[in-house]
Amino acid sequence: MEMTNAQRLILSNQYYIMSKLSPENSAHYERLQTIVERGFGLQMRELDKDFGQLSDAVCREIIEAMEMHHAMQESYNMLNETEANQVDARRLQFLGFDAATESQQLHYVRFITTTEGQYPQFDSSQHQFNSQTPMMNKYQRMLAEWKACPRQYHLSAAELQKILAA
Repeated sequence: MEMTNAQRLILSNQYYIMSKLSPENSAHYERLQTIVERGFGLQMRELDKDFGQLSDAVCREIIEAMEMHHAMQESYNMLNETEANQVDARRLQFLGFDAATESQQLHYVRFITTTEGQYPQFDSSQHQFNSQTPMMNKYQRMLAEWKACPRQYHLSAAELQKILAA
């Protein structure tokens, strides 16, 4: 993260203020203040995690993946018992993203569900949408299959299986 000296001074002051306002996190903010003040390049990269950015396209893709899961769950609920037995309902759960490799996507999902209050039917479970395995590529394949379906919100058991197998 490249910053001018003025930007570093402003951010350093913010961390100083935060350390005073939040004593329980003061050690964390004091550490960040030192990193910013001294311009430690390697540690400055940590700030990129805190100040990441997702493009409009990525945000839309994440929402599409969430909407696809909503559509699959609703479609499953409309299946008759025979068809429903052909689909493992557990696989219809939206798992989220991997905290280690997809942290920005994970934070966005948490924002959408918690702050924005969307998709309340999704169970965040104990992992808070941390799938613990990279999911973006899987969701992209699933989205391609879902978009090819003629009735995206009234999927058959065969269509659900095809999407899940993508």
